[in-house]
Amino acid sequence: MKSRLILLALTLSLAGCDLIDQLLADPKGAQRIADSKAIGSACRHGMRSIEDCYALNEKASKAAVFDGWKEMDQYMRDNKIEGVEPKGAKAPPPIEEIITETKPKGKAKADASH
Repeated sequence: MKSRLILLALTLSLAGCDLIDQLLADPKGAQRIADSKAIGSACRHGMRSIEDCYALNEKASKAAVFDGWKEMDQYMRDNKIEGVEPKGAKAPPPIEEIITETKPKGKAKADASH
């Protein structure tokens, strides 16, 4: 009889572990993740690429932004919703490196003397 009560008590105490973790979780962290998902959703609805969304929201969690973008993409496809052309800030232009090959003047003279 005692072993059954102990087993029941252990089972009930383990069932509450998830609830305790949720109560002890940082609410600010959960809010940041929710905000990042909302950013991703808004980017997708605003027809922005995920790369532009990352560039415009550098402080947001990239994983949560992607989750929000992906969820909105699926929602829009399922419900045949068209995106809205963004009217706000434009995405920054891509950074292109310009590589020029020039020989240093001093080295050219040294090579010519050999």
